[in-house]
Amino acid sequence: MKLENLQQEALELLKELIQTRSFSGEEEGTAGHLKKWFKSRNIPFERYLNNVWAVNKNFDPLKPTLLLNSHHDTVKPNSGYTRDPFEAGVENGKLYGLGSNDAGGCLVSLLATFTWFYEAEDLEYNLLFAGTAEEEINGKNGIACLLSVIPKVDVAIVGEPTLMDLAIAEKGLVVFDAVVKGTPSHAAHPNDDNAIYRTANVLKWFEDFRFEKKSDVLGEVKLTVTQINAGSQHNVVPGQVELVIDVRVNDQYSNKEIEEVLQKNAPVDSITARSLRLNSSSIPLDHELVKAGMSLGMNTYGSPTLSDQAMLSCPSLKLGPGDSTRSHSADEYIFVKEIEEGIEKYIKLLEKAVKK
Repeated sequence: MKLENLQQEALELLKELIQTRSFSGEEEGTAGHLKKWFKSRNIPFERYLNNVWAVNKNFDPLKPTLLLNSHHDTVKPNSGYTRDPFEAGVENGKLYGLGSNDAGGCLVSLLATFTWFYEAEDLEYNLLFAGTAEEEINGKNGIACLLSVIPKVDVAIVGEPTLMDLAIAEKGLVVFDAVVKGTPSHAAHPNDDNAIYRTANVLKWFEDFRFEKKSDVLGEVKLTVTQINAGSQHNVVPGQVELVIDVRVNDQYSNKEIEEVLQKNAPVDSITARSLRLNSSSIPLDHELVKAGMSLGMNTYGSPTLSDQAMLSCPSLKLGPGDSTRSHSADEYIFVKEIEEGIEKYIKLLEKAVKK
């Protein structure tokens, strides 16, 4: 197998993926393209819902398993597109199209890397590739359900655009619904318990509040009020104001601890977490994968954005070609060179980290 051929085949697969609609929950077509990749190379694979996965030829249950994971669902194109989001066109070294950067480039690069090592006999780790669904909506039919089907995972590389730097930690997410109550009344009458006025002090509290524990990699927990809703008509003082609070959690807190702090301290009448399952994630600096990446000149950093890492309980590393700032943007693109270099760097990383 020549590296140049593998890189070209990965690029052609990405074009097919771009040209196939794959909004979260509608990934049947792109799952079919992943199946076709494995079938054409006589690699046994499994499909569970719209998730497609395979293990290396010499899988040994006595060895630890390294998961190579990325997603093949996309968000819907925004109104700023000037190109057909489903047209995979290459201009000036850029491959345009919805999902090209997030995370098609990572997906095909990891798939090519898995294929490169598929028949290797001298690996310290088993390799498990998983192309998963519903990442963009943190859906129940993506990696969350696949973890009970695939072999036990000991460590993971999650493919997201990081400019091939090592995201050694990632913030978790908890979304809270809070309520500030008051006394409903006619707007013409005096009311010393106006829920909207009470909310002004509540908003100031959220703006000023800081969680004590800081992370060397991820910094502070970031708390942001992102939605507010109250009232139905101009002459009625509402009985309550509803708030939505977005909390990005560092690796010093569990999501449950965040919930406990806010329920104890927030000056609201109620505050409820929608879910506690999207925890922060990290990998030790002395892990073989991190040391191998650093030896190849890759930088380390903490990522503020959420990925399928949040579903994993094992150490995990976020790494991939492309640039996160292009994700969900109009006229999304990835450089062809980024995919070629991404495959080459993934291979070099695994040669250092998992080969005997």
